[in-house]
Amino acid sequence: MREPAPDTQGAIAERQTPIVRLDRVSKIYGSGNTEVRALDDVSLTIERGEYCAIVGPSGSGKSTAMNAIGCLDRPTIGRYELDGTDVSKIPENELAKIRNRKLGFVFQQFHLLAPLSALENVMLPTLYGDVPKPERIDRATVALERVGLGNRLHNKPNQLSGGQQQRVAIARAIVNRPTMLLADEPTGALDTHTTKEVMNIFAELNAAGITIVTVTHEIEVARLSQRIVMFRDGRIVDDNVRPDGLEQFNFYETEASS
Repeated sequence: MREPAPDTQGAIAERQTPIVRLDRVSKIYGSGNTEVRALDDVSLTIERGEYCAIVGPSGSGKSTAMNAIGCLDRPTIGRYELDGTDVSKIPENELAKIRNRKLGFVFQQFHLLAPLSALENVMLPTLYGDVPKPERIDRATVALERVGLGNRLHNKPNQLSGGQQQRVAIARAIVNRPTMLLADEPTGALDTHTTKEVMNIFAELNAAGITIVTVTHEIEVARLSQRIVMFRDGRIVDDNVRPDGLEQFNFYETEASS
């Protein structure tokens, strides 16, 4: 059999490299009697192009896991490979560059700057790279058009609905063409109709090849993903929950009552 050409081999290797590999990761706060393991020996692999939802009761460790995956916090113990690179202990300035280049973030609160237009808000992540201003404008315009706001480029946040503001936040998250989009309760502040609009955008982005990881309390939002990972007490209790089996879990239960 003929061997693939070198560039083809590289493309195959890239497709086979998981975007996320957590290997026995723990996040520990305090010590002795006050020690809290927000993550406790967690191993998790997320493949390139997956759409994964992380669910669990309050205090289960899901947001801590999201912070670790997003390089916003470092594990106390264990190894984290992001797109094939061990980022567990690299210097913060290098980590910030990787985070800005490979990751996009969407939160429950939109975190838009009130004095800036939608276009200017979306351009912000491009300021940290060597991107000429005309290209920054083009990228931000394309991102806003991609989320259906091509006619709202110059509106400020107070001139937009909640759903439109979240779409601006999504455009900002994808403006640097990230490999992975991380969303922490992205529909928590939205009504049912707007939630469906936002989740449709996520589905379209995933279909275009962006890996998506979302933390959510909402069963219907979790069901839209391809894979559901359940956390409890800092551990993964099921890394492939069936969508029709979610009703057995109480996402709003606290650890104290579990």
